[in-house]
Amino acid sequence: MRKKSKAVRYNKWGYIFLLPFILVYIVFQLIPMFTTIYNSFYENYMSGLTQIGPNFVGMENYKNLFMQGDIWTYTKNTLVLWILCFVPQIILSLLLGAWFSDTRLNLKGQRFFKTVIYLPNLIMASAFSMLFFTLFSDGGPINSLLMQIGFIDEPYRFLSNTGSARGLIAFMNCLMWFGNTTILLMAGMMGIDTSLFEAAEVDGATSTQVFFKITLPLLRPILVYVMVTSLIGGLQLFDVPQILTNGTGDPMRSTMTLIMFLNKHLFSKNYGMAGALSVLLFIITAALSLLIFKVTGNDKRKG
Repeated sequence: MRKKSKAVRYNKWGYIFLLPFILVYIVFQLIPMFTTIYNSFYENYMSGLTQIGPNFVGMENYKNLFMQGDIWTYTKNTLVLWILCFVPQIILSLLLGAWFSDTRLNLKGQRFFKTVIYLPNLIMASAFSMLFFTLFSDGGPINSLLMQIGFIDEPYRFLSNTGSARGLIAFMNCLMWFGNTTILLMAGMMGIDTSLFEAAEVDGATSTQVFFKITLPLLRPILVYVMVTSLIGGLQLFDVPQILTNGTGDPMRSTMTLIMFLNKHLFSKNYGMAGALSVLLFIITAALSLLIFKVTGNDKRKG
């Protein structure tokens, strides 16, 4: 009985230390989530200086959202930008992680290079966007350099062409986040038992064979985590295209993301449509995350 009461006393302190997190979660996560779902069923917007609602309209906001047609375009834009960013990011991070964690290469100055590749992650997206806006503007340094070397005859309008505008946004996001992804993957690689690599080396396996047959399969949990978190970040892409295109999503709304579309509803105080779009975004994120788990086989429980 004494041991049991002592354990209960210790458990009490555990719950006390968890209490601040629970309170913060309820106030800043749980209540806003239920409020958003609640607002999605109501007509609640400003018409000039007149407040309309809140009036219960059921699924009307969701119907209007799909009837507009723009939602499909913005969903496609968001997924295209995420893929353009994530594919080179994961390839580059895997290569760097493999090089830095390979004891046979014994690279010098690892601490310095790890710090350098992580530094872009510390720079604000707004600063990055303004920098790239200046560099790739019609009269910017990049156009001047390309004209001087004779590569182009007149300034190329990077932000007025769909391919180059999407490419710049994807490149900026890749540059900002590949360092963080590299550190995560490197931590996973360093946690793999070194005896496996030594055994493979004795058997005459090449570095490529070791990477694909040992490293990648054992790195699957970290890879899934990186993919899911990157997906969530990609679907919430806002700051870079918002600043780079001044919130217009140009050219021809090809860089307009779902969060930028949501921001327009919030700016116009159309809380009903904003709530419906937020719920839809949550469903898309959950569905794609489950798809990643299904494809990678992480939903299967090991016996």
